[in-house]
Amino acid sequence: MIEIKVPILPESVSDALLLDWHKLPGEPVMRDEVLVEVETDKVVLEVPAPEDGILAEIVEQAGTTVNAEQVLAKFTPGSVDVETTEAEGEAAETRAQEGGLATVSDDVRLSPAARRIVDEQGLDAAKISGTGKHGLITKQDALAYSVASEKELADDAGNKAASAGTPVPGIAAQASSQPVPQGTREEVREPMSRLRQTIANRLIQSQQGAALLTTFNEVDMKSVMELRSKYRDSFEREHGIRLGFMSFFVRASVVALKRFPLVNAYIDGTDIVRHLYQDIGIAVASPRGLVVPVLRNCESMTNSDIEKGINDFGVRARDGKITMEELSGGTFTITNGGVFGSLLSTPIVNPPQSAILGMHKIQERPMVIDGEIQARPMMYLALSYDHRIVDGKEAVQFLVTIKDMIEDPARLLLDC
Repeated sequence: MIEIKVPILPESVSDALLLDWHKLPGEPVMRDEVLVEVETDKVVLEVPAPEDGILAEIVEQAGTTVNAEQVLAKFTPGSVDVETTEAEGEAAETRAQEGGLATVSDDVRLSPAARRIVDEQGLDAAKISGTGKHGLITKQDALAYSVASEKELADDAGNKAASAGTPVPGIAAQASSQPVPQGTREEVREPMSRLRQTIANRLIQSQQGAALLTTFNEVDMKSVMELRSKYRDSFEREHGIRLGFMSFFVRASVVALKRFPLVNAYIDGTDIVRHLYQDIGIAVASPRGLVVPVLRNCESMTNSDIEKGINDFGVRARDGKITMEELSGGTFTITNGGVFGSLLSTPIVNPPQSAILGMHKIQERPMVIDGEIQARPMMYLALSYDHRIVDGKEAVQFLVTIKDMIEDPARLLLDC
């Protein structure tokens, strides 16, 4: 008999919340199949089966707060017949249906994990192509459809240019609950996830622990849009990734952070700690809430490196694969509300960082160019910063530097 335990948690994480079990007692399990998930303050960790065998007993039920290395279940190792495993999976699916989750037509089959994703996100299971045996919709199929659907919604919102090639980073998390029926006087109460609680606490911490101020500017996207359009196909052939706008803003931010290092610093007691590197967090919306994975050493990254890194974060955020280490240690953050249609906002600094850059929707507006009125694709930029460490002059010049780099992207190559 093997004891299934909570994974070892980082020092900064004291406990975790046990989420739904993917298997039931007595069910055969293949090695590395996910038995259950635990949610920490930052990420969701999967607890896989150590080898083939039977889930003998569940010790802790879903919804329980657990600690590192606490026993969750007991597992009996042994050989497992694949056909039996699939049959048990279908039986578990039937039990899940009887338990009140969303139902689909008889010709649509989902694994238990896929059914949970469909139910949580309100997806149309009939539109998902199953890659499992006999057309079974797997967890990966449901996640892939969710990503594609979210990007399609962003494009329909009128921000195709801004969202192309990016993994839907944004300023707000997707709603985790099902739509509430309208026209009734009923109320629905549901507990906040640990991630949502952490987000709430950190936002309050940021508001109460810093002297926050926001400065705005606008940037003409015409030059960078033309550059992207000209080299989009060749870039994708060469690097295997689409060229988006986020990589230009990351590289422009690197230049600005080097010129104004206090924006890249933070306050520790009565000391100012200056970073001599640029680790930039990219806000990404996941099914469970907003996460900010960090691109390390952006000063040495190319556009293709950045685009690949952001795309990887976007996919793994939706699959719950972002690690604790990837969410820690950023020196600056970029968030893009434009993919959801936001025209203007005041982003909140991610403590202990001192500043955050907010990108927004690209919208054609009349601008005076050389004495003539022209329609130009414009984007509002917002820089929220801690006024205790960053003066207004530095903040304005920082934002102007990014504006200059985007409006004349050749300067990114020359660093001037």
